[in-house]
Amino acid sequence: MYRLLKFRKPYFKHLSSLPVNESISINNVKEQTCSLCQKLHNFSNVFVKNQSTYTISNLKEKKGRKKRARHAKKYAELLIVTNQSTVEQKASVKKLSPSDLKIFARTDFNLSELYKLKVLRKEKYVEEHTYHNLTIIENIPTIIETVPENIDSSNIINRTSDVDVITNNSNANVIQKDNFSSDLVSSLTRPECNTALSESENYVERFVAENENLDNFESVRSVSLGTFQPETLEDEPIEIVEADETKENKSPAVHLDQTAREEVITRTLAAYTEICSFLKMPQRGLNALMFHRNREKKYSNKIFPPIKNINVYNGLLKGFAAKSDYTKLKDVITYANEAGVKLNAQSYAAIFECLGRVNYKDNYLKKIRIHVKEAFKNGFTFDRIMDEAVFLGNQRAMVLKAMKSYDPGYVMNLKKPSVQYNNHLLNKLNHDRQLELPSKENTQHKEGLFTSKMLKDLVKQQIETEKLGYVTVNSIEAKSEITEEIRRYRAAVDNHIDMWEKEALEGFNRDLATLTARRNALSLEPYIRSIPARDFVQIIVDEAKKIAQGSETYSPTCQQLYKELGLKVYSRYKVLRKQKLAVLDKIMKIHGEYCEHYANSHHELDVFPTDIDHLNTRQYWQWTEYQYKSEGATILTDHQAWVPSVLQNIGKFLYHIVMHDLKVDVNAMRNNSKHKNYLPGFYTIFRAQGHIVKEEVKPHPILSKLYRASAPETLTFPANEVPMRCPPVPWSSVSTGGYLIAPCEMVRLPLQATSQKMRLQEAVPNDIYPSLDSLNQLAAVPWRVNTRILDVILEVFNSGGSSKLDVPEPPSILTPPSPMIRDIDKSQRYAIFRHRLQYRRKRAEMYSLWCDCLYRLSLASHFRNDIFWLPHNMDFRGRVYPIPPHLNHLGSDLARSMLVFAESRPLGPHGLDWLKLHLINLTGLMKRERVGDRLIFADQIMDKILDSADKPLTGNMWWAESEEPWQTLACCMEIAAAIRSPAPEKYRSHFPVHQDGSCNGLQHYAALGRDSAGAHSVNLTPSPIPQDVYSAVVVLVEQQRKKDAENGLEVAKILEGFVKRKVIKQTIMTTVYGVTRFGARLQIARQLKDIDNFPKDYVWAASSYLTGRTFESLRTMFTSTREIQDWFTDCARLISSVCGQHVEWVTPLGLPIVQPYNRYRKFHSGNVYEPFHMDKYEKPNVMKQKNAFPPNFIHSLDSSHMMLTSLHCERAGVVFVSVHDCYWTHPSTVPLMNKICREQFVALHSEPILEDLSLFLSNKYSYQDHQFTNDGSVVDMTKRKLNKILRQLPKTGDFDIKQVLDSVYFFS
Repeated sequence: MYRLLKFRKPYFKHLSSLPVNESISINNVKEQTCSLCQKLHNFSNVFVKNQSTYTISNLKEKKGRKKRARHAKKYAELLIVTNQSTVEQKASVKKLSPSDLKIFARTDFNLSELYKLKVLRKEKYVEEHTYHNLTIIENIPTIIETVPENIDSSNIINRTSDVDVITNNSNANVIQKDNFSSDLVSSLTRPECNTALSESENYVERFVAENENLDNFESVRSVSLGTFQPETLEDEPIEIVEADETKENKSPAVHLDQTAREEVITRTLAAYTEICSFLKMPQRGLNALMFHRNREKKYSNKIFPPIKNINVYNGLLKGFAAKSDYTKLKDVITYANEAGVKLNAQSYAAIFECLGRVNYKDNYLKKIRIHVKEAFKNGFTFDRIMDEAVFLGNQRAMVLKAMKSYDPGYVMNLKKPSVQYNNHLLNKLNHDRQLELPSKENTQHKEGLFTSKMLKDLVKQQIETEKLGYVTVNSIEAKSEITEEIRRYRAAVDNHIDMWEKEALEGFNRDLATLTARRNALSLEPYIRSIPARDFVQIIVDEAKKIAQGSETYSPTCQQLYKELGLKVYSRYKVLRKQKLAVLDKIMKIHGEYCEHYANSHHELDVFPTDIDHLNTRQYWQWTEYQYKSEGATILTDHQAWVPSVLQNIGKFLYHIVMHDLKVDVNAMRNNSKHKNYLPGFYTIFRAQGHIVKEEVKPHPILSKLYRASAPETLTFPANEVPMRCPPVPWSSVSTGGYLIAPCEMVRLPLQATSQKMRLQEAVPNDIYPSLDSLNQLAAVPWRVNTRILDVILEVFNSGGSSKLDVPEPPSILTPPSPMIRDIDKSQRYAIFRHRLQYRRKRAEMYSLWCDCLYRLSLASHFRNDIFWLPHNMDFRGRVYPIPPHLNHLGSDLARSMLVFAESRPLGPHGLDWLKLHLINLTGLMKRERVGDRLIFADQIMDKILDSADKPLTGNMWWAESEEPWQTLACCMEIAAAIRSPAPEKYRSHFPVHQDGSCNGLQHYAALGRDSAGAHSVNLTPSPIPQDVYSAVVVLVEQQRKKDAENGLEVAKILEGFVKRKVIKQTIMTTVYGVTRFGARLQIARQLKDIDNFPKDYVWAASSYLTGRTFESLRTMFTSTREIQDWFTDCARLISSVCGQHVEWVTPLGLPIVQPYNRYRKFHSGNVYEPFHMDKYEKPNVMKQKNAFPPNFIHSLDSSHMMLTSLHCERAGVVFVSVHDCYWTHPSTVPLMNKICREQFVALHSEPILEDLSLFLSNKYSYQDHQFTNDGSVVDMTKRKLNKILRQLPKTGDFDIKQVLDSVYFFS
């Protein structure tokens, strides 16, 4: 039996029947916008006649009229965009065959996918579609109907690719998943479409009601997403799996467990109530709470659990207190009491604030007394409230007013800050002078690099930059002469930006009005109103420009773009919040005092440090903050973070405007074109990568070409991605530090890594002071650009770059691949296709490197005459990084060569020798030679050094042969300047000299295991010449290779003469950091490919062989290292698999660390509260946990060593900077830094590190006796094994760690 659905339209007369028990679902009928989509999916006024093989009594038969065959050929107007032209053409349209309709009904394919499938069946279709010809359609069947007159046929670009499925709407399937988005989408449908579609929809609904025996027939739903949105008919929206999700996501979607659900609800409500109170509409926040309470009574507590978090109620209390609404405030207190939530200091501060505002002539004095009695009963005295609570704006004054109404004689007695260390490695740095703020009368004013007035002026400049939110700098890219054509293109770009600003504002107001009309319990509207509309417009336009200027091959996924755009709005809100709530005023006042102290403490430096400052930057900031604590706002804002789902939805909201409102004139690049043809400026593609499908946003090709052709002269950077013009705010807590008001995190963590954030917030402040102070010490070092080296780099860069000098070359130098020829065999076609793919990858890689260098050089040129500072933060392991990503000292050879210290020191008696040693170390020529021999060699090649300094690009260019050419050249220039000065000992040098650890990871392993042999090979023991662990491993590998060659192994014979230090150095270095055999194999293969005379056919086999031999040699040399690594791995594997928990530990300096590797689940979308990932509620990824624990623990140790060296150098008055295990200082202070470095390494490894780790892991993860079943089961035995492994320490040797103190080459 067959059931037919027939549409009385001529273009549907060929639809064939569907099988029995098959369902049809017509979704996403969208707005008619073009000739192709209009007739394909227009259901307006469609009469549906239902036929069956049996008679239905309530349906009347109606004879259809005989249709006259149309002989006219049908066409659709298409826009054909190529590299040379943009023209309109006609394309013939094919009709769906019965077999096509059968596939369409039985599968989840939409029409575009069905066409793609038909195309791929054709044997002759071999055209490769690239980014540049996405708009070209050749040999692809299409469909056409008659074109209504009122539809602009130019409003379509039909793109099809054999790789990507392309749509013009990024939110077609995604935006409907959220409540706010579905409301927005449904309301954006045009009225005339709504009327027509509703008639069709009502008819289908009546049809379904009358034919209830039809199987799973769904009604037609109409959705319009914008004027230029192509219409599609789909059975169900396609589920897009993002690339950042792992294979575990193949499991079905799950619901959150109870604890996780409660935290999702709590965090969502807390953020919502706070933003409502900030916008002075706390009633909306209260409505959300009442909605939850009503659902809590109606449904089970598992779905809507009681709100037990005081932050939700405090957000409402602060909102009603600001509005002087005591009645509502009392209601909130009642709700908190009913939920069993105890009020805290912040709650009572809000209560007294409200009473202080309404207490006119003591008419509320009785209420004040009641609440004071209650607060005292719960242990909250006036002093405790004033000390613990957060005050913003004029809240403190209102609270004091209420308190003094009760007690007119009350005087605040605030608790002094605890500023000293609580760590026996650093307790000796504690001093009595730190217990109080030094008086200004005792401060000595010395002449130095800065003055107090100069720094305060710089602070004002920095504040204006951060308020603006971005920095615009001139690009250093060499431009040809600006022609009239370029001017015309620039004018076109400016016109587009002006048009985008208007369109973005209109679209923003339209969509915001939609949100306002739909007042849901938890609407996105308050977040959208959190910053002015002009800021949203600026963010939208900046995002559009960024996409238009992006890479041609790489695009972030839509989910990533949503999150980043939401974070931009969030960052802007936090800046605005600090401005409005007087936090900025307080920061300026404290920072002014701090700058005066900074200027006085940075006087002109001598050869060696003379003054010792016992008060570091954090301690001075804390005491200054305490001095002003009794007035104005607090620096801490008690902010409730926006949840990830809100950030994602904000990004979707704004991208809806980007995709549907921002247009591009496709005739903009035509000469004298008066006709404006506007099309969507951006579209999405679905790119398949294995089993994963990624949705990406791409700019219209014309838009990309227009931007490139305009040759822009400026670059724009966010304010928190460029260096600061004034000293950064010292980190005094986890949440305050870095930039003045621009948001930045102390620890770089993904949004889902909540466990470590919680550990840091719960930690005793004194325990994390060492980590904070190390960040502050590094951030307090002023920098300047080495203009001599910068000018040379600019000349090379603008001359086309140099692969030999590691200056990126522009991708335009690549030779394009040969075009595809039809009359070639399959192997040749495959070779051409592979060449094209390699070309695109190489081009993308070169463009990325070129852009990175362009940004770095442009910023360096921008700051060439200025002093600047680099605020720092750390990753989850404690490794320290500068926050500005482009201009910093942490990078390649080129990046390091451009920066020098802003402060200078005289070279002194030995400074010049250290410069010479540094130069020879950079060249890599004498790594196995003693120090004295290196100095002799430096004197012997002095003529080459001076020639390099005088004629860097026109001389012999000896410096270009160095391992680190640009740093070598910079050092040559510094040595030349020092030698030619009247008195080299008095020459004031800004140049940093480096001391690098000798395979630092293995040094820590050897010290942990007290491995004498390993310690000797990595220079932990005194030695007349430096030991080279890489060369030692090469010797062992070569010995084994000879044996294998004698035994007839072919690959061993091929490798004769090729087992060199350079080939296996990277593998040896990264083995300690957890490199796998596969990764090591790739490293070695890369080195073998670079050897010209090595047979390329044996690269893979030889790399596999060398990987195995290298691993075996390392395990032979470092026996203790192997045992410790194995113990780390076993512990992490059992903790993550048996306990199901993330591995965590505490560093010797008190920094808590949690590995954020977990398996991601796919959640069901929540009806009210959108779920989001939190690592503490997710199952750990066992593989990543066990593989990452050994290197991460070692990284935390080398970070601890660096921090100890940093803090002791600061106390000694030594300027210190680090790049992980490479330490920098002035030439004259290298001996002092070396002494501190060795002393702190010995102090660190004199601690029972492995014993402390075992004790911590046992206390946290071991099972108790009552948790064993004693039944001999596998589960029980595994638990016992876990307890045993955690307590079973690896054996250690008898190496005396104090030998490090006398090792010259430990750091050299």
